[in-house]
Amino acid sequence: MMFKLIHYTDYKSPYAYLALEDTLKLENDFRISIDWWPYTLDIPSYLGDVESRDAHQWRKVKYAYMDCRRIANKRGLILKGPKKIYDSRDVDIALLYAKEQNAVPAFSRVVFERFFNHSIDVEDRAQVKQALLQAGIDESSFDAFADGPGGVIHDKIREEAESQGVFGVPAYLVEGELFWGGEKIPEIRALLKEKGLER
Repeated sequence: MMFKLIHYTDYKSPYAYLALEDTLKLENDFRISIDWWPYTLDIPSYLGDVESRDAHQWRKVKYAYMDCRRIANKRGLILKGPKKIYDSRDVDIALLYAKEQNAVPAFSRVVFERFFNHSIDVEDRAQVKQALLQAGIDESSFDAFADGPGGVIHDKIREEAESQGVFGVPAYLVEGELFWGGEKIPEIRALLKEKGLER
């Protein structure tokens, strides 16, 4: 049985975007399968909404995007700060839909690139469906999935993630041990190497 690593992501997170390729590389370099799950961030709960943020919260937000942009620039990626606080529930449900069609990497690349280039509104379901198509995924049953089982699964995953200690993304669970942040990927790689899982 293939060793499974659980990965939580959210398409509005710049840190999750920056961790995408290094996360995908884990599956190339080790005999593991990555189990992709959405963890839709409730940004106002810890950084306030745009209207009520205090000066301290704004400093944190501005620094986070400056820091992420610095890393993105070194990698040749465009990373523009979002125009508002987005509700990414629909597009995160689309991750589950893409997962059913074994197309999470392609879909993730499309959505992250377009979101941080301001070329997709992740709250607009028509644009989410267009991203599915761009990733080579048949989107014809997405509405039924999102309004039915996909939404239920999404909400259950979030509850289960929090019961495991997840509070942000990118997050990884390796045999129940939580790692948060892309900077933890080298530690995950070392752990997988210790387990003799290198390809």
